[in-house]
Amino acid sequence: MSEKFDSIVVGAGPAGIACAYELAKAGLQVLLLERGEYPGSKNVMGGVLYRKMMEDVIPGFYKEAPLERHIIEQRFMMLDKESAVTVGYKGLEWAQEPYNNFTVLRAKFDQWFAQKAVDQGALLINETVALECIVENGRVVGVRTDRPDGDIYADVVVLADGVNSLLAKSLGFHKEFRPDEVALATMEILKLDRKIIEDRFGLEGDQGCTIELFGDATKGILGTGFLYTNKDTLSIGVGTLLSGLIKHKIKPYELLEYVKKHPMVKPLLQGGEPQEYLAHLIPEGGYYSMPKVVGDGVLVVGDAAQLVNAIHREGSNMAMTSGRLAAETIVLAKQLGDFTERTLSYYKTRLMDSFVGKDLEKYKDSTHHFDKFPQYFDEYIPLMNRAASRFLTVDGSSKREKQKGIWRDLGPARKKFSMLKDMYQAWRVMK
Repeated sequence: MSEKFDSIVVGAGPAGIACAYELAKAGLQVLLLERGEYPGSKNVMGGVLYRKMMEDVIPGFYKEAPLERHIIEQRFMMLDKESAVTVGYKGLEWAQEPYNNFTVLRAKFDQWFAQKAVDQGALLINETVALECIVENGRVVGVRTDRPDGDIYADVVVLADGVNSLLAKSLGFHKEFRPDEVALATMEILKLDRKIIEDRFGLEGDQGCTIELFGDATKGILGTGFLYTNKDTLSIGVGTLLSGLIKHKIKPYELLEYVKKHPMVKPLLQGGEPQEYLAHLIPEGGYYSMPKVVGDGVLVVGDAAQLVNAIHREGSNMAMTSGRLAAETIVLAKQLGDFTERTLSYYKTRLMDSFVGKDLEKYKDSTHHFDKFPQYFDEYIPLMNRAASRFLTVDGSSKREKQKGIWRDLGPARKKFSMLKDMYQAWRVMK
């Protein structure tokens, strides 16, 4: 494998594949390395794919890609021990082509996406680990793999090797991430008859529904649970900051079981048969945790660049956009014959000017704020549920009396002032 390529992409997730696809389409020689048995075999996400960002890479992809359901409804459940306040949106405009979002199973979708890159001319090699970057005179010129005679060279190396990105770390682009900068997500795929899914969630045909779970779903730890409908399976999972799991001494699989058995969630899973269990680290540090993403002969994309919007549970859309922008920058560098950091920095400029950088900047303080003040989840959500129960219970009390009771439940004046202050602070970090 001594041939030199225009670019080597390490990691066949959404970011890496999008980059390889665009490079190959532009006529560059690109090598895509995947450590798993096949693309998607080691990739985990909640299961929502965003159409716009994927269509920026492959227009009309939804007509042939192995998608599960197109989402027409998004619900949000604020859980207490035995109750839930649920809000959401269901729009039939989302039921019309080209649709809005989709649920996917990564093991299927990533293989299809990678094959599209191969069809464009990319060379995909699975079951290959990139051990380190080859650096000559301060510039990355290739990667060293675990294969015999495994040194491979390229003008530019793209690191799409996930949240831990040992390659970026070895280059000094980032230090070891702290437990409050990464989340651990655990997910289970449950087999369930297609007709039951459609009847239970009020769906028709390939329509889908997503449910985000807050509050008691994570036992008050910063994070969310999720329940997504697939064609004939359900994806149920929960993701929390690693620091929270350590602090509360909760094992990830115990938290997942807790969510599955929650009285507001259990009926939605009834009859489901466990099919697959997955766990994965997710970057949650956001704007302040972004590593260096450009160097001489190297770019960093996707999870490796900490490109996740934890507030809106978005990651795959940012990953694909970063991969596309990285590829467009490499094509430009090829035309100029200049692969230095100066030229490749165009990638970072475009990335930060896109919705990716703007959203990361907008929510730059949110994760740290909500982690620092857990009362939003372990106090205020239960309080909201109790207020809803009191107000909606018809027991002969007047609505004015109920309102007074709810006001008393909020506590003394000092407590009420503290709550208002917290709400204001939450608005500030989210505005």
